[in-house]
Amino acid sequence: MTARTQGKLFVISAPSGAGKTTLVREIMAANPGLRFSVSYTTRNKRHNEVQGEHYHFVGHTEFAEMVAQGAFLEYADVFDNKYGTTRHEVSELLQAGHNVILEIDWQGADQVRRNMPECESIFILPPSLAALEHRLRGRATDSHAVIARRLADSLDDVTHWADFDFAVVNDELKHATAALQDIIAGRGDVSRTTNATVKSIAKQLLN
Repeated sequence: MTARTQGKLFVISAPSGAGKTTLVREIMAANPGLRFSVSYTTRNKRHNEVQGEHYHFVGHTEFAEMVAQGAFLEYADVFDNKYGTTRHEVSELLQAGHNVILEIDWQGADQVRRNMPECESIFILPPSLAALEHRLRGRATDSHAVIARRLADSLDDVTHWADFDFAVVNDELKHATAALQDIIAGRGDVSRTTNATVKSIAKQLLN
């Protein structure tokens, strides 16, 4: 009997407004074998979100109990709410031979890299800071105050890009999806954060 191959864990992070969720949706559609680990959160469910599909929505007390039990592979405070990924859900999928995607912030990605150093981490960069601001202000779900805070936090998030194994610029959805696909397929060297071109793009964003 052939032993089942362990799946690989991919951690994807981005500043708010960089288009991470859309990219993940595209890559999931193109790779039926990929699995998405659904995070737990204490934030309120939006009208278009489904419990257990977009997030596991729980109360602050339940989340705190899960932290105390050591249930999380990673967890973080983001915009006054808590988000976390359970060890059990990720391990179960990997052991079943599935490649798994975690869509989390840079703080969570840092914890996952420490707990599972064999993972591959990917940071999604916006094409420019102006594009990032435009995307955030184009959202109809947040107040002006929330948008201003998200923009400030997003600019800080960009400074963590070099902590990741790969960086993908979401300038055009088709190209960014192809770059992400190459990384998952094991041929994404041009997107490594050590690549001179990637470094140059990130430097322009931060200057």
